[in-house]
Amino acid sequence: MTENPPAAADDDGERDRVDASTAGDREDSSTDASTAGDREESSVDAAGRGSDGPSPGVPDDSNLPSDDEVPADVQKYERFTKMDGAQYERVNDFIRERTYVTAREWAIARLCADFRTETGVEMTKIGENLPELVPFMTDTYTPQAVNQARASFEEKVRKAGATFLYGAMCDFFTAEELDDVMYESTEVAKFLLEVEGVDLSVEEELDAEERISSVMREVRQASEELRDE
Repeated sequence: MTENPPAAADDDGERDRVDASTAGDREDSSTDASTAGDREESSVDAAGRGSDGPSPGVPDDSNLPSDDEVPADVQKYERFTKMDGAQYERVNDFIRERTYVTAREWAIARLCADFRTETGVEMTKIGENLPELVPFMTDTYTPQAVNQARASFEEKVRKAGATFLYGAMCDFFTAEELDDVMYESTEVAKFLLEVEGVDLSVEEELDAEERISSVMREVRQASEELRDE
């Protein structure tokens, strides 16, 4: 791994209330773009903590489970151990500079994937044990707040995908410029996977890059045919 987000003072990113369905529109302005992630986090206050929650940046120890109460699979979970000592504000800034999602959405989406069962996602377990699972998260969440973060992550990924494909198909970028975009995107994605504890071999990296390049060649060819028609 080439870079880790440095630690800094924590700001749980949940102070100003915002409607997740309009956060993307607000981010169109240059002013809102730099703060949309922090405003978006505030919806957890309404769904997950309420006005009597702990002070920003201070874990509410009364809500944290004791060692005897922590489920075995939670105690063994090591996905974010490379983030020990990191504070939410710096992690969120790092993620927001490189992706469309927030640190909260990134972490919870990963947890939802890891704690998925045949009958669904164990959202109660994730929310009640969130500080145990993710070092830079300091408070427990309700199942509703976990579900909200997961839904927000999925919506942003879909919109980002549509935006990228349109940019690739509208003939705005040259083939070489698209290759640069894909290279940068792949490097960020690989870094996030490494932070989560995924060790990618050189063969796996090369295979992933080749599959992505192959898909992009098909996209360019299809877009040229579509424009010709």
